Amino acid sequence: MIVIKIGGAEGIGLEAVCNDAAELVHAGERVVLVHGGSHETNTLAEQLGHPAQFVTSPSGHTSRRTDRRTMEIFQMACCGRINKRVVQMLQARGVNAVGLSGMDGGLWRGKRKKAIRIVEDGRTSVLRDDYTGTVDQVNAALLNRMLNIGLTPVLTPPGLSEEHEPINVDADRAGAKTAGAMRADTFVILSNVPGLLRSFPDEGSLIPELARAELDAAIELAQGRMKKKVLAAGEALDMGVGRVILADARAERPIQRALSGEGTVVS
Repeated sequence: MIVIKIGGAEGIGLEAVCNDAAELVHAGERVVLVHGGSHETNTLAEQLGHPAQFVTSPSGHTSRRTDRRTMEIFQMACCGRINKRVVQMLQARGVNAVGLSGMDGGLWRGKRKKAIRIVEDGRTSVLRDDYTGTVDQVNAALLNRMLNIGLTPVLTPPGLSEEHEPINVDADRAGAKTAGAMRADTFVILSNVPGLLRSFPDEGSLIPELARAELDAAIELAQGRMKKKVLAAGEALDMGVGRVILADARAERPIQRALSGEGTVVS
């Protein structure tokens, strides 16, 4: 069982990822794909006159400022443009893919954050009208039923809050929770860098291996979105996933290369 998170940043090779995923499915592997949509959401938000805003938490994690209008745009980009593009590519390769958001079938349920603390210009303040949250429950039974009848799930945020509202959940961490709930052997996180870099952006400084005990220190090395990926790696391992691989989605055969050990392997 493999869960594959496809990054939403610019430069991701969707064709290559789908080629690889299709090969795994045809070989009999049970595969669940998860994707984000940061670049597509930014582009669409600009086109619709509501440019993206980002906030930074006191711990240094950056996330999207998700007001009600941004949530609408986010769903257009993730559930519409990207999700259906991935489904179409997989169907064209003979994979019976089904695209779902975390809201559908209550796949990803969690709490909406009533207030989030942010740091701006060195000062801490609180936002109370943000639609962000975390995944606390995964409907693994539904995913297993789909896999058992030959369907390949393609999942995307948003998730569903306790109040039945859409919530912007981090796709890396949602992928980690999905991998844990599905008892996956491997969780692959594909992005537009080779893995965790000791000296970002020097791609020659790739860290090839990490143990779970080293992840807390590794977060200090991570830059930008990579912080969430390292955090997700730890969460997946803590839920019993055998290994997590932070790998490059820009190369040919990105999944197969990751499974062969290319990237940062965390176990």
